Amino acid sequence: MDTELKTRMSPPLGLYTLLSLTPEGHEVRVVNENIEKIPFNYPADLVGITVTLDVFPSACDISAKFRSRGVHVVAGGIHITCSAEECLPHFDAICVGPAERVWAKMIEDAESGELNKIYQDTQGFKGEEIASPKYDSIDRKKYLYTNVLTTSRGCPCRCDFCYNSCANRFYVRRPVDDVLRDIVALHTRHIYFVDDNFIGNPAYTRTLVEAIKGMGLKWNAAVTTKILNHLDLLDLMVESGCQSLFIGFESVNNAALAAVHKDNSAELYGRLAEELHKRGIMINASMVFGLDGDGCETFKNTLEWLVKNKIETLTAHILTPYPGTKLHERMEAAGRITDGNLSHYNTAHVVFEPKGISKKALYKGYLRIYRQFYSLKNIWRRRPKNAKQRKAYFMFNLMYRKFGWFSSAICKLVPMSIIGRIGEWISYRV
Repeated sequence: MDTELKTRMSPPLGLYTLLSLTPEGHEVRVVNENIEKIPFNYPADLVGITVTLDVFPSACDISAKFRSRGVHVVAGGIHITCSAEECLPHFDAICVGPAERVWAKMIEDAESGELNKIYQDTQGFKGEEIASPKYDSIDRKKYLYTNVLTTSRGCPCRCDFCYNSCANRFYVRRPVDDVLRDIVALHTRHIYFVDDNFIGNPAYTRTLVEAIKGMGLKWNAAVTTKILNHLDLLDLMVESGCQSLFIGFESVNNAALAAVHKDNSAELYGRLAEELHKRGIMINASMVFGLDGDGCETFKNTLEWLVKNKIETLTAHILTPYPGTKLHERMEAAGRITDGNLSHYNTAHVVFEPKGISKKALYKGYLRIYRQFYSLKNIWRRRPKNAKQRKAYFMFNLMYRKFGWFSSAICKLVPMSIIGRIGEWISYRV
């Protein structure tokens, strides 16, 4: 179901944040490997790579090529932060945790030939220290949308399968004024908040939502099912322009949820969907398959719930034990991890031994539920009751998911930014 549209959805905020943190007097070239070739012969003095788990093998290859030319290579990112010791041998230096306080120091040390091996902020990072990405340096023609920003880092929840269960993770919130400044810098009315958990602190979210209420925005975010406990906040979110929410339901099986310390109650999902839909909010449901307690019937039960409750979009995952998480620690101790190829750790491969279902059945079920959910029959059955939502709904379900290959082909001929603007115009203005 994923096409080139996904890799060009939005720019890598981590790299553009580093760009804004780089002291003056240095020439910086940002390269996004998803959309352009890496210039290995570029006359760089220092190469920095931001690393997520499934691209770690690629990052090691990139590092080796530059280091063979005598170029120093440093790395950071979520995988480096959660598995520092395993990553260290592949780079000249690594950044563990946030880069705001250490990036300039890394550059200074590289310039003087005195790089340390590990740079880590251990002084209690604060939300007001979160740097804004250098939005004005982004080539907008390369991406569907450049309207992404954060209001926080991390999440107060510690679900076993999530990176937020790692030792070096934390949760901080940005000053509301900083968020408002970024919104203005984006020059758009359509905003996507890419926080792990937009309602990690409901009181803070309430203050933020009140502040953006008069800006005429249309926005999306990711929240937990706990939004059901804050319906007054949900009303404020609607007033300020909330259009859809990504929600980690994860499973319709309470026993499976409890096994990974996911504090959800499946019996409340229907009410939550009803409360969101009657307020005109569309739902992107995140579901995880292969949890202990899941069986072959899980796919059928999940699909029935999704269709019955007219869930607008689905993001499905195969349970993946990320190194550094509680889940990985437990599975490794039990000898259940069967695949050490980290390029497979992208929630689309089975890399462990499931308990209630075979590896083959788990993988086939994952593919099948995507096909069934986005079948023409079920796209029609799930259509929103609110007619105002149908343009955006059908556009995503058909042009991004069902026929994404066709849309991706068009985007080879037309700049991505134009396709994104057309999508916004049809969804929110026509």
